[in-house]
Formats: sequence, structure tokens, C-alpha cells
Amino acid sequence: QVQLVESGGGLVQPGGSLRLSCSAVGSTFSINAMGWYRQTPGKQRELVAVIGSGGTTNYADSVKGRFTISRDNAKNTVYLQMNTLKPEDTAVYYCNAASRYLTYWGTGTLVTVSS
Repeated sequence: QVQLVESGGGLVQPGGSLRLSCSAVGSTFSINAMGWYRQTPGKQRELVAVIGSGGTTNYADSVKGRFTISRDNAKNTVYLQMNTLKPEDTAVYYCNAASRYLTYWGTGTLVTVSS
């Protein structure tokens, strides 16, 4: 089993920055890709960014050029650096980790972009 512990959410003004962190604990040897998803009330959870074990990344079009995903395999931690934040980035952000057969989710951290 894998547990994901997220941190770094909060309130930020438009144009500001935040950095989310997610640490994996447990059977981390099984993890391949790690990523971030987000969800707002009434909408489906959507992919924000994902990074493979070798460092390959993929981003949602809406965050390209503003967000950067990275991972520290030695620490079993994935980061999401969010710059030039917009009100529409307001959401609960969920960390995700995938092994060959299982998918794990964090409990979510709220990011609010508002003046």
C-alpha cells in the first residue's frame, strides 16, 4: 500500500505563486508515474500534470508555461510549482501515484486564487 501526504495549498492573489508537495509513504518501490489532478464543485477531476519515473512530463493545456512538475525519487516526493496563478486555478488539488496495477490518491489540498 501507498499513502500520499500533500502540503502547500492556501490562499494566493492572482499572479502569485504556490508550490505543492506530495510525499509517498509505504510500498513506494511499485510507483511509476506521479501527478497532480484538480477538481472544482460540480466538475470532474481533471489532470493538471504528470511525471513518469524517468522524468517525462505531460501538462494540461491550461497550465502549460505556468506550472512545473518535478519529482525527487530519493525522497519519493513530487512537486508542483504553480506560477502566474489565475482565479480559474482555484480547486482542490489531488496527488496521484500509479503502479502497474493500482492507483493511489491523496486527500487533497485546497488552492484558492483570489484578491
